[in-house]
Amino acid sequence: MYAVIETGGKQYKVSPGDTIEVERLADEAGEPVEFDHVLFYSDGADVRCGAPTLPSVRVVGTVLAQKKGAKVVVGKFHKGTPDRRTKGHRQRLTRVAIEKIVAN
Repeated sequence: MYAVIETGGKQYKVSPGDTIEVERLADEAGEPVEFDHVLFYSDGADVRCGAPTLPSVRVVGTVLAQKKGAKVVVGKFHKGTPDRRTKGHRQRLTRVAIEKIVAN
């Protein structure tokens, strides 16, 4: 059984028992979270594809932690001039444990 969900502008293929890192959610660690933007659902015999989403399917999970991703360093360089700049960025992420997929 698996589903494809959309959160933070990205799509994730999830199954019960999976742990995923998504764009930052407002929930704190230990709180339940529910994803209702389900694009695709399959349990072997029952296959559903949304247009664009499936209103009768939802994915339930628990927030494990709020964290920061790996640092990304961006540099600019212009030859012939002393114009060099570097800038760093660390994306805020939320780690979520998928508990179940509920399909009516």
